[in-house]
Amino acid sequence: MGKVLVAYSTKHHSTAEIAEVIAVELRAHGIDAECVDVSDATADGYDAVVLGSAVYAGRWRREAVSFLKHQRTELARKPLWIFSSGPVGDKVDEDFTENSRWLEPRKVLDLAESIGLRGHTVFGGRIPTDPHGFVEKSMAKNTPEELRDARNWDVIRQWADGVAAELTSART
Repeated sequence: MGKVLVAYSTKHHSTAEIAEVIAVELRAHGIDAECVDVSDATADGYDAVVLGSAVYAGRWRREAVSFLKHQRTELARKPLWIFSSGPVGDKVDEDFTENSRWLEPRKVLDLAESIGLRGHTVFGGRIPTDPHGFVEKSMAKNTPEELRDARNWDVIRQWADGVAAELTSART
């Protein structure tokens, strides 16, 4: 496998941190992976793409959706995986199954599937360390410290390992 783009859209850097761990894991498998903010990204020049976005109220960030729409022709020519990040709290695993509608934006999934999506997953998120506005401040205030970061780094690395396995098997 040649070069892989790991692009992300983030508001408070949590999704960027997930994307960087994915890129590091791909590199550990000998894959040339570049991690870039989606606003500065293009699919041109890459052999595969991993795209991630924070999810707010069931929606991906505008920049990530725009990337999918504007790069769809180029993305259709290469392997594509997407990930979403967002839920926090003590019932993250339950929320994944019970409330998947707001975790997996249907329009994004439909668009990505029409392009040839290889896989999608949802990772736990993190409450902003610098909350702004009523909603963010309320979440920070009402969520116990130990539940503010629901990102499971082992699960993230395992998912990246699966992507790497598909990429390296395609190579052989």
